[in-house]
Amino acid sequence: MGNQVVITVGTLILLLTGLLLGYVLSQLVLGFLGFNLLTFFGTLSLILIFGTLYYVLFWQLRRQTPTPSFRGEIPNQVEESASDSYLKNRLIARLSGDTAAAERLIEQAKENYPGMPENWYCERVLDDLERDRR
Repeated sequence: MGNQVVITVGTLILLLTGLLLGYVLSQLVLGFLGFNLLTFFGTLSLILIFGTLYYVLFWQLRRQTPTPSFRGEIPNQVEESASDSYLKNRLIARLSGDTAAAERLIEQAKENYPGMPENWYCERVLDDLERDRR
């Protein structure tokens, strides 16, 4: 809700500032408004306000919209595969390099607890081994 208020208020201020800036520039171009230091700084401040609001408003919109799924999936897949291999390596190290035993324990955990992520099974087997050694 807070983002929507910022976007709505920012859009209204941006619209009013844009209209005022357009009016001032048109009066300057048509010659109905004399060009002096006051109109120069007024026009410059309107341009700065308009540009700042435009930047902040679209920065807020970009923050609010979710990133495309294609860009978000690649790091997650890399992190999951790195986590899986790290946990499997820890499990194999705990079993003194016996990869067949590690695979058997993971398969057994998959049969006992179906539908869980791969790294959960490795964590479960590691926890079971730690508990059994105590």
